[in-house]
Parts: sequence; C-alpha cells; structure tokens
Amino acid sequence: MTEKMGATERVFQAVLFEVLAVSLSILGLALFTDHAIGALSGTMIIVATIAMCWNFIFNWFFDRVATGAKEKRSLLFRVFHVILFQGGLLIFTIPVMAYILNVNFWQAFIMDIGVTFFITLYAFTFNLVYDHTRAYILRSKKISACSRCLTICVNHHSIQQFFERHCKASCGSP
Repeated sequence: MTEKMGATERVFQAVLFEVLAVSLSILGLALFTDHAIGALSGTMIIVATIAMCWNFIFNWFFDRVATGAKEKRSLLFRVFHVILFQGGLLIFTIPVMAYILNVNFWQAFIMDIGVTFFITLYAFTFNLVYDHTRAYILRSKKISACSRCLTICVNHHSIQQFFERHCKASCGSP
C-alpha cells in the first residue's frame, strides 16, 4: 500500500493542478469568446481559488471513502472521480462566472461547461500522471534507504545485530 498524502502534499498537488489549469483555461476561453484577457484572467483566478478549496475538501473526503493504492485505480473509477468532482464544482462556479463576466446564467453555464470538459480531461491526465510519479518517487526513496542500510550492514562487524536494530526501522525490510 502506498504512503498516504499529508496536508502539505495535498496543498502542493492542488496548487500545481490549478496553476496549469488556469493558464490553459484562459487560453481556451480567449480563443472562443470575445472577453478581454484581463477579465478572463481575473475570472479564472477566482474560479481556480474556488476549485482549489473544492479539490482539497472533495479529495480529502473521497480518499477516506476510496481507500487503497491510488496508482491502482481503474479507468472507470477515475472517470467516476473526475465527473463527481467537476459536477460539484459547477454548482459553485457558474454563478461566479455569470457575475464577474456580466453574462446570464445560460451563457455562464455554456462557458463553464466548455472549461469543464477541458478540465475533466486535464484532471484525468494530471491525476494519473501525479499518482504514478508519486508512487515511483516513494519507491525510489525506499530503495535508496535500503541500499544505504545494506552498505552499512555489509561494512559492520555484527551484520545481523545491526540489521535488526537499524535497517528494519529505516527501510521497513523484514
């Protein structure tokens, strides 16, 4: 089982996700609407702030319900996760987009749906890459710690005693 994420890593993941999402969303909206980049930037920064808060809260609770190694989640499970997340986010963002861009709810809905379709694909890809990269990094750190223990154990006079005292604690080997 993979090590659980702490609050600091969750904040890092959410910020990384949103910085990339905002930049790409502004470009997309600029291509398909006649709103000024400044208005779109301000709107997307506010929407991203809402999304970061939602991301943190939603995933905190989601991971409490959906336990197990995240890198082993199925395609169907990941699709379910993204749709549930984005559907909840729309409830918060449509009124914000309508107000800031001075458009009606239908126009805000259409714009938000366009962003949501993009972000849904982006979120799927981002989380898949993030989970697998994280698992790789954690495995690499564990292998590195065990390698250091092995080197010390080989150079130590009482290998068995040293291994039992130190190596088990640092790399978790039996």
